[in-house]
Amino acid sequence: QDAFRQGLAAAVQYAREVGCPRIHLTAGRVPQGADRAAVAGEMEATFIENLRYAADILAQEDMIGLVEPINSRITDPHYFLNTPQQAAAILEKVGRPNLKLQLDIFHCQIMDGNLSRNLETYFPLIGHIQIAQVPGRHEPDSPGELNFPYIFELLESLGYTGYVGCEYAPKGDTVEGLGWLRSYWESRGLQPGGTRKATD
Repeated sequence: QDAFRQGLAAAVQYAREVGCPRIHLTAGRVPQGADRAAVAGEMEATFIENLRYAADILAQEDMIGLVEPINSRITDPHYFLNTPQQAAAILEKVGRPNLKLQLDIFHCQIMDGNLSRNLETYFPLIGHIQIAQVPGRHEPDSPGELNFPYIFELLESLGYTGYVGCEYAPKGDTVEGLGWLRSYWESRGLQPGGTRKATD
């Protein structure tokens, strides 16, 4: 808890300096050799206490705290927060309006699938979206399980207006790694920057 508070103070200072209104609040990892079920209650209680503390600090700064479920099947078998269901239950227990769900489509697909229903169900809690193709964690237009044009249209229809974080390993440099976005905009009749093209 001391380390969490120190890290939060530093994160708030950085966020204030760069004008970032959202901070990811990490849940911690199940200790090596510990049985997840045996320590789950204590870890959840500590996380809830940390989140309440963070919510109070962030409210003074007009900032949002984000909790992100990270899959335990591939990325981090020891991370405590693994599913949107678990995150939603914890957010409900904390009960603070300035804490939201950071939903990473990559992690959600690996742990639960059922993306359309999960996006609809947890949409009121979502404060940030992140994307990557499954299973390779590359660009959205790389080969994989997910139909990103459909997912983007669903997010639009739900009224999502926030940022979409590209948390993937690009196959090339940054410009090449964002090439899919230009193609996506063109397919939607948009120009670079996502604005409508002028019609003749």
